Amino acid sequence: MALLLGIAIKPQRKGPMWLHDEARLHIHSGLIGDCCGKPGKRQVTLLSLADWQAACGELGVELPWQTRRANLLVDALPLYQSTGSRIVLGDALLEVTGETDPCERMEEAQAGLFQALAPEWRGGVTCRVIANGTIRVGMDIQLLAPTP
Repeated sequence: MALLLGIAIKPQRKGPMWLHDEARLHIHSGLIGDCCGKPGKRQVTLLSLADWQAACGELGVELPWQTRRANLLVDALPLYQSTGSRIVLGDALLEVTGETDPCERMEEAQAGLFQALAPEWRGGVTCRVIANGTIRVGMDIQLLAPTP
């Protein structure tokens, strides 16, 4: 088991990330209130705290996790090469659709961050919502192997 450590929503593209203690996931809207929540493979992005700390450690800086512009921060989930896996968050269910590639905004935030996030999916994963549900910071999360 792992824990959901953070929830961040960006209401507008390139706008600030707003931290929340609770949010709702929906199969048609992704993370409710987030501008990227349309149907598709990239409704929600998820970042591992260990991967974020490794990238920041490589650069010798401490940056808030929302600098990565991911929606969800988790602690102990092995996200590397997890495409097809499912993530259970209470009643909500996500399917990992692939790696979240670092973008040029990472270099704007911190020199070298783009490269530091590139190895072994340190930038996190993209997900689609499979089942609706309310999520809360501190809730248990489970990673399930891909279904055949």
